[in-house]
Amino acid sequence: MHKILVEPPGPKSLQIVQTIQKNCYDSTFTYPLVISDGQGCTLKDADGNVFLDFTSNIGACPLGYCHPDVMAVLTNWTKNGAHKIAGQDFYSNEHVLLSEAFVSILPDNFKVFFINSGAEAVENAVKLAYRKQFASGNPIMPGVSCINAFHGRTLGALSFTFSKPVQKAGFPELPVLRIKFCSSDADSEVDSIHKLLEQNKVAFILTEVIQGEGGYNFAGQKFISNLRKAADSHGVPLIFDEVQSGMGRTGRWWAFEHYGVLPDIMAAAKALQVGAAAYKKDYDPGQQGVLSSTWGGGSRIDMAVGTKIIEVIKRDRLLDNATKMGTILKKGLAEFVGRGGIIDVRGIGLMVGIEFDTKARRDAALQELFKKGLLLLPAGQKAMRVIPPLTVGPEEIEEGLQLISLVA
Repeated sequence: MHKILVEPPGPKSLQIVQTIQKNCYDSTFTYPLVISDGQGCTLKDADGNVFLDFTSNIGACPLGYCHPDVMAVLTNWTKNGAHKIAGQDFYSNEHVLLSEAFVSILPDNFKVFFINSGAEAVENAVKLAYRKQFASGNPIMPGVSCINAFHGRTLGALSFTFSKPVQKAGFPELPVLRIKFCSSDADSEVDSIHKLLEQNKVAFILTEVIQGEGGYNFAGQKFISNLRKAADSHGVPLIFDEVQSGMGRTGRWWAFEHYGVLPDIMAAAKALQVGAAAYKKDYDPGQQGVLSSTWGGGSRIDMAVGTKIIEVIKRDRLLDNATKMGTILKKGLAEFVGRGGIIDVRGIGLMVGIEFDTKARRDAALQELFKKGLLLLPAGQKAMRVIPPLTVGPEEIEEGLQLISLVA
C-alpha cells in the first residue's frame, strides 16, 4: 500500500535532487522521486514515502522489488570477488546459463550476442543487418524506420529514433527512410512499405511492434504482416525492437507473437537486465571481432538475475498473470475515458497507454499522481504509460485505479 508521510519531495529528497542538478546534466527526470528502497510493487523515497510503482523502472524491474528469488541471487553473487569481467574476452558460467535461458524463449534457430543496454542491442542488430548486406556485395544503403520510433540515444540507434525533436536536433545520422507506423488496418499508408522498397534499395527494416517512448502506439496486424511480406519479397532483413515490449510485458514473451510473424533480428534489454541482439543463425558474421564489447555480458550479477527472472516468469506463470491483470487494468482505465482530459486507453497485457487531449493535462496528472503516491511515466507527446510489475495482483490494480480516479 502507498503511504505519503510528507508531501514529496520531502527535505531529504529535495537536497539530493538539488545536488544532482548542480553536479549532473538534467536529463529526463519526470518528478523529484529519490528512490531509496522497494518492496513488491512499491518504492520508498529518501523521506520514507511509499509509492505504488506502475513504471517497473520503464520495464527493467519485471518482478518488482525485493523479490525473494532475486534477493537470493544478489546475496550469493555479491560474495564473488570477480563479479564483473570482460565478458566478450573471458567465459563465465553465468553467460552460459543466461544464453540457455534466453535462447529457450526465442524463435527456433536463433543465436544471441549480449551487450550492455537496449540502445547497444539495437546498434548491434543494425550492424548484423549491414554486415549481411555488405557480405552480399551491396553498398551501404539506408535503413527504414518509423515515424514516432524510439530505438535509443547512441548515434547509430538515434539515426532511427524519431519520437521527439529534442532527441535528434544537432546530431548526425546514418541514412534512413521513414514510414508511418500504422495502428489501423484501414490506414491509407498501411501498404507504403511495398512502394518504398520497389523504389529504393534498403539495408533493413527496423520497427517496434509497440511504440514505447513514441506514445504507446500499437501496430495494426496488416502493418506488421506487410513489413514481413515486403522484407521477404525484397530480401531485406526485418528487425524488431522489443527492448520495452519484450520479456512477458504483453502476456507473451515477445510482442511480435501477437501478430503471427517472426523477425530476422531482434533487440531486447530492460527486463533481461542486459542488452541482447538476437538473430537467425544465417546472420551470424562467422568471424571473431565483428561484434564485441568490454563489458557486454560481463556483469555476472546482472546475467544471474536475468536468468532468474526468466525462470520465475516461467515458474509462476507470469505471462498468464500479465494477461489477466492487464485485462482488469485496461477495463478499469477505460471507465475514465471522457474524464479529466482522458480521450483513449489502449494496451496489450501489462503495457497500457492512456492518451490525454493535451500535453499540459497529461503532465499535470503525472505530477498530481506522484504527490498522491502513484508513479507513472509519460510517453509520446500527450500519453501516459502504465506498466506495473508482472507480479502485480488485483489489490494493487484496484489501488492504482482508485488513485487515478482522483485526477480523472
